[in-house]
Amino acid sequence: MRRAVLWPLTGLAVLVGLVVVLVIAGWLYVHGRLDSPGPLRLEHTVVMPQGASAFDIADLLEEAGVIDDPLLFVAGLWIEDKQHSLKAGEYMFEALVTPRGVMEKLVAGETVLHRFTVKEGMTSAEVVALLNEAPWLVGEIAAVPAEGSLLPETYHYDLGDTRARLIERMEHAMTRLLDELWQARDPTVGLEDAGEALVLASIVEKETAVAEERPLIAGVFLNRLRENMRLQADVTVIYAVTGGKHPLGRALSRADLRVESPYNTYRNGGLPPGPIANPGRASLAAVMNPAETDALYFVADGSGGHVFAATLDEHNRNVARWRAKRAGAKN
Repeated sequence: MRRAVLWPLTGLAVLVGLVVVLVIAGWLYVHGRLDSPGPLRLEHTVVMPQGASAFDIADLLEEAGVIDDPLLFVAGLWIEDKQHSLKAGEYMFEALVTPRGVMEKLVAGETVLHRFTVKEGMTSAEVVALLNEAPWLVGEIAAVPAEGSLLPETYHYDLGDTRARLIERMEHAMTRLLDELWQARDPTVGLEDAGEALVLASIVEKETAVAEERPLIAGVFLNRLRENMRLQADVTVIYAVTGGKHPLGRALSRADLRVESPYNTYRNGGLPPGPIANPGRASLAAVMNPAETDALYFVADGSGGHVFAATLDEHNRNVARWRAKRAGAKN
């Protein structure tokens, strides 16, 4: 009787042992394959849709040539307990990426990041026009944002992000930066609030492309404001004529300088009623902490920069030299 009971127990133990061996062998096989180079020969982009199951994603990866065994890939996900952790989005897979590398990228959500750059001095209308042409974004922009409300810099976005959301990020970035710089401003700067600083920074931004000149130009304009002199900034007249919707495309005329507009600083004293562009960090910082100078005037020097003067006589001589240089260049 004892021998009859012993044989079934021994057979069960053998069966359990075989199952354990097979499970371990299968586990080792899957793990080995997960770390083997995949079939992809060239870098390739694949979009994983929202709501796709692990099997759907494995099929997409096989169709794209990223993996060659979808069942093994799904088995690996289950073994790693990551079958519910895959994130949707656009992914770039490098050549010969391993199934484990694919898995880790999908779990981490390492999607392709697209870039949208707002250059310093762009108007809000120009930013919206550029944004409407940007690929991979969706949705419409209901209205052109307020001038000066968008911070120029490079923004990263994913496939399917909305244009409206990108605008919100630009606005929040400008609000944060403006507050930060205003808190750290020179207390003697003489501006009422951050809004005035934003207006003046937009003028400085459009007046020069030379970074080193910005604090000096800011100092000139602040000096003129203290002396109750009109700013007489050509860039504000250009904005008055174009509304910031497009470049002027020609030289300013005498008629332009007489145009009726609150933005025409040849006709009106003080700052214009609002920004004329979206200034960058450097121009905002220049206005908050301007250079110390007694200059009240500046004019182009013919080589991309400006020459500064403290008196009108000196300025007129500088203007004459610039006109002579310009005339010589035309001849």
